[in-house]
Amino acid sequence: MNRLKSVLIFFSIISVFLCLNISRPLVQKSVAYSPSRGITDLVGIKVGHHTLKQRPTGCTVILVEKGAVGGVDVRGFAPGTRETDLLDPVNTVQEIHGISLAGGSAFGLDVASGVVRYLEERDKGFPVGLLRIPIVPAAVLFDLQVGNQPSIRPNSNCGYQASLAATSGPVPEGNVGAGAGATVGKLLGNERAMKSGVGTYSITLPNGIKVGAIVVVNAAGSVVDPQTGNVLAGIRTQNGKELLDVKEILQQAGSSTVPFGQNTTIGVVATNASLNQAQVTQVARMAHNGLARSIVPAHTPIDGDTLFAIATGKLDSDGDVLEIGSLAAEVTSQAIIRAVTYAEGIPSYPGVSDLTKR
Repeated sequence: MNRLKSVLIFFSIISVFLCLNISRPLVQKSVAYSPSRGITDLVGIKVGHHTLKQRPTGCTVILVEKGAVGGVDVRGFAPGTRETDLLDPVNTVQEIHGISLAGGSAFGLDVASGVVRYLEERDKGFPVGLLRIPIVPAAVLFDLQVGNQPSIRPNSNCGYQASLAATSGPVPEGNVGAGAGATVGKLLGNERAMKSGVGTYSITLPNGIKVGAIVVVNAAGSVVDPQTGNVLAGIRTQNGKELLDVKEILQQAGSSTVPFGQNTTIGVVATNASLNQAQVTQVARMAHNGLARSIVPAHTPIDGDTLFAIATGKLDSDGDVLEIGSLAAEVTSQAIIRAVTYAEGIPSYPGVSDLTKR
């Protein structure tokens, strides 16, 4: 009998011990947030904008002149891209030297040629014999309906100028660069839409790993706060003073009147950890979770949602894809929120601050 009591007491103690340990978080890490500089918190990354004055449009260039491992994930069904096939992990070239994000639809792909010219002049690129070939993938968004002058769009010279302007300092957000003509909330037509722009955000872990994102938000639907579910920017009511619940609109058959192609959210996520191309591609895929958290709906047949990912390898440590990919989703989500928060209203497209003033 005494032996039985001893066994029962032993197992009771073990059970209490296990319960105490299970109740603890599996991962206990403090996270340092650094939203002021965003993606340029990562050493080796520069960002430059060029904004056209004749019409709200432009381009944003992300430079990694010393090269970085690159990947991409295209989720939208109407993408406008360049050099994305090269980023397939089975292909030969493993690093890139810049990324071009631009307005102007397919015309804006020409911006990347200006970035290539800038890098070639500085002898940056993939070595091929005595030559160096700059690798500059690109993605574009449709903003030709903004400003009533669709013949004005960013070109190769804009890419060159954005490269000249690129710095490692704080990144301007809102109505600049590729975000100059970005809008959201077009499911019921452009007359109900709002102004959006470009946003950036970064996270630094105690072990030195950094993950940052820069995103240009040009969505058919609305931007929501994933913490509360509240709509931050998107489809306005008929009087233009309030915001509609996009989820309710989507549940009404035949309610969408958005024109084809006038959407697309594009961006770049980056880490200073060492990753191979397959791992970087996984990070790009996971980053899309952040896009889907903050944009409703996302990845539709009428957009070209595209996220690039880069790993600079500046931190002498292999990265944990699960951890970095999860953080990539978070910084993408926060960058999207900043893109609409910092956007200022233009004729026909009010900004978030315009609605809150009423």
